Amino acid sequence: MNTIFLSMIMEAIPFVLLGVLISGFIQSFVTERWIARIMPNNRFLSSLFGCSVGILFPSCECGIVPITRRLLNKGVPLNAGIAFMLTGPIVNPIVLFSTFIAFGNDWRVVAIRAGMAFAVALVVSMTIAFFFPVLPVRTAEHQVAATSEHSVKAIKRISWIARLGSVLRHAVDEFFSVGKYLVLGAFIAAAMQTYIPTSSLLHIGSNPVTSSLVMMGLAFTMSLCSEADAFIASSFRSTFSMGSISAFLVFGPMIDIKNTLMLLGTFRTKFVVALIALVTVCTLAGSLIVGRLFG
Repeated sequence: MNTIFLSMIMEAIPFVLLGVLISGFIQSFVTERWIARIMPNNRFLSSLFGCSVGILFPSCECGIVPITRRLLNKGVPLNAGIAFMLTGPIVNPIVLFSTFIAFGNDWRVVAIRAGMAFAVALVVSMTIAFFFPVLPVRTAEHQVAATSEHSVKAIKRISWIARLGSVLRHAVDEFFSVGKYLVLGAFIAAAMQTYIPTSSLLHIGSNPVTSSLVMMGLAFTMSLCSEADAFIASSFRSTFSMGSISAFLVFGPMIDIKNTLMLLGTFRTKFVVALIALVTVCTLAGSLIVGRLFG
């Protein structure tokens, strides 16, 4: 358990650092006026934009929550922020390339993973925004972070060195805010991997529905970083169908133990429960469709 716990922490910390640095950059350099200018007004188009922008952010699920929180505090619509949070750890080039390598240079698996993640995130983000019209964050940080018209002009006069110092200060605060949930989540995941036999889960997966649910349970329990989970998923090719493997590849980066705890530290519990339920249902449905099409 100790070995698994430390390996999870060592694997996740670099991506958490990257995430909080990007978060600090957004806080110090990105203004609400700029976001409003590039963000589509239409809810569907803004969700599409949120799903697509993850291609530009090489961050796994370990660091995606602080980035999303900062974007929401900057005025990004909830549906676009959730769409980015769900797809960012999957559709970025690093993860897609690692998936390509893990599955023996098979572009089909890459396309299935990216397409299914895109579809799940789009449906979930549109649905979640309908039920939560008010931003469900735990803190009033968005009120502090919001920049008024006169302060935008003041920001322009701040030197680049001062801005970089602000990025580092925000990154440090964000790191310790998120880090405690990462450590606790990694410990729980390591304990579950140690004391719950994988063979007992494999025995349950006897049909498409239960096999997808088992693989989603494994993804949640293992709490792997999305840059590495494809190599674990490829080891199940002889045991599970493509549909259940796609459930593992999509559900894990969206929802796992450490990510859930970070979500609970950022959003209200009711919102997190609704988000997990929607992701679970949509991922299960997507895996059944993939299983029917690709076997």
